[in-house]
Amino acid sequence: MEALASSDTVATFLPATDFSTRERYPDARRVIDAGATTAIATNCNPGSSYTTSMSFCIALAVRDMRMTADEALHAATLGGAKALRRDDVGRLSPGARADAVVLDAPSHTHIVYRPGVPLVAVTISAGQVAWRA
Repeated sequence: MEALASSDTVATFLPATDFSTRERYPDARRVIDAGATTAIATNCNPGSSYTTSMSFCIALAVRDMRMTADEALHAATLGGAKALRRDDVGRLSPGARADAVVLDAPSHTHIVYRPGVPLVAVTISAGQVAWRA
């Protein structure tokens, strides 16, 4: 864990794969507590994880991998960008692309607590509305 935490490596978790294959979920809590950077991805493929639902993956990370809602959302956004070595996505700040979703929910935690419910009201790509419910 020390080596991982002190490196530029991003520990990327694939919770939907573990769900689909019935494998034991990795101990994300141990990785986070060690100080390592984490990411969550769908690993969409027809062999072991045929889903593109990041909200499902975030919910699984909280329920089965002991991540908090904030940790899982961070891993799904900025953590994913870091895994791809991208500094222009994964965050809303000056210099970033301004890709975002606006939820029809009182809090981002509803992604975790209402899996499978379509909560996206607006999708913004490069600062422009790309889709609206």
